[in-house]
Parts: sequence; C-alpha cells; structure tokens
Amino acid sequence: MPHRLYGYRDGAHACSAADWAADARREIAAAHSDGRLPILCGGTGLYIRTLLDGIAPVPPIDPEVRAAVRGLPVAECHAALAREDPDAAARLRPTDSTRVARALEVIRSTGRPLSDWQRERTGGIGDRVRPMPLLLLPPREWLYRRCDARFVDIFDQGGIEEVEALLARRLPSSLPVMRAIGVPEIAAFLRGELNREEALAAGQMATRRYAKRQYTWFAHQPPADWPRLTDAINDAACLSVALERWNSLSSQYLDSPV
Repeated sequence: MPHRLYGYRDGAHACSAADWAADARREIAAAHSDGRLPILCGGTGLYIRTLLDGIAPVPPIDPEVRAAVRGLPVAECHAALAREDPDAAARLRPTDSTRVARALEVIRSTGRPLSDWQRERTGGIGDRVRPMPLLLLPPREWLYRRCDARFVDIFDQGGIEEVEALLARRLPSSLPVMRAIGVPEIAAFLRGELNREEALAAGQMATRRYAKRQYTWFAHQPPADWPRLTDAINDAACLSVALERWNSLSSQYLDSPV
C-alpha cells in the first residue's frame, strides 16, 4: 500500500495541524473513492485529534504579530503571556515555545484567548467515519532502547548530510523544521559545539522525552474503549497482535465518503 503525506512538504513552509488535517481529509476521501481502507499511523496526538474532532476556528494571525511573537525568547514570551492571558500561561510549560507562542499570538491578534476559540470545533471527520483504533503502548524501557538506537541510525545514515543541506538554506530558526528532534543536536555537532557522543546523547534524550509525552497522551487522552496494546515487546509481536486485532475489528468497519 502506498504511503501518503510523508515527505511531501517543503520545510521552508510551516505546516499546522489544521493544514495537515485538510491534506489528510483529501487523501482519506481519495482512498475511500478507490475502495481502499486508509490506515492512519503516527504519534502526534494533536494532529489525530484535529483530524477526528476538528480544530478551533481561529482566524489567520496578523503576520506582524506572528513575527513579533516568534522573535521573542521563550522566557519573555511566557512572561508576556502571563500578563495578557494568565490562564494560558498557568496551563502551559514555560519552556514549551511552540504552544506559548501560539497562545500569545492568538490573544494579540484576535483579542480573544485561545481557550475561548477552542470551545468551538470545525472540520473534524469523526462523525463520518468509524475508526478501528489500536494504541501501541509497549514497555517503556523497550521503547526507550528503540529510541536510542533510532537516533544512532539517523546520525549514521544520512542525518548529518540532511541537516547540512537544511542549514545551507539559512531558514529562519523559528520554523518547526529547524526545531525538529535531531536538527539542533546535529547542527551543534556540525558547528563543533558538541562532539559525536554528546550530540548522540542529546538527540537520544530529546527523542525519549518526546516518546514519553506521546506515551502519556495515548495512554490517557483517547477514548477508554480504544484498544491498547501493552504486552508486545518486539516488532514481530507488535505486528502480529496488531494484525490479529485489526482483523477481528474489520467486520465492524463502516465508512462513508469524507
């Protein structure tokens, strides 16, 4: 089965959850029209929730407001948010640069807190499809070992060259692609600020921390009746149990055009 929405956007252009959800809706509709069963896989809870439940209809942010906010150091950004939207500031981690900046740019551009906008949801497809979900929650130590091995593979199998090419484009540091896991660590290695072992350790730690947040989200946020696979401890076992469960659920699958 062909992959879709993988490596299909230029990192010079930021892709929001709403942008991705719109692209995903089109691909799902195309799969349905061809009589195919689309399989959605990945680990970003916000994007999955946006696709299924919709997203707050926040108007486009004033470009000058966005540029000003995204140019602030995260500490200053959070301090400003504490003054202008204290509820959001209390809810967000001071080091979460992306979400802090988003909340600040929304209150400044629209005059309404992001929480107000989030009470409304538009664009979700959850009421038009019946998902067959399966959440993979393997033992954490096994997962973290895989995270560590994965970053070594990235480092040794083209990651350095990819970051070199990215840095050569001199893109703004505020772009998500410049903050992607592995990019800051490999960039520091290329600048001579970290040696190989230090860059590997930093990238592995960043990967494990992200995996931990993913794990926590998928363990607690999706509906309680979504099956959770917790007992498989290797690739073959995960695949075998996943296929068994999907086969058992396939007779329940009902879809309608999206």
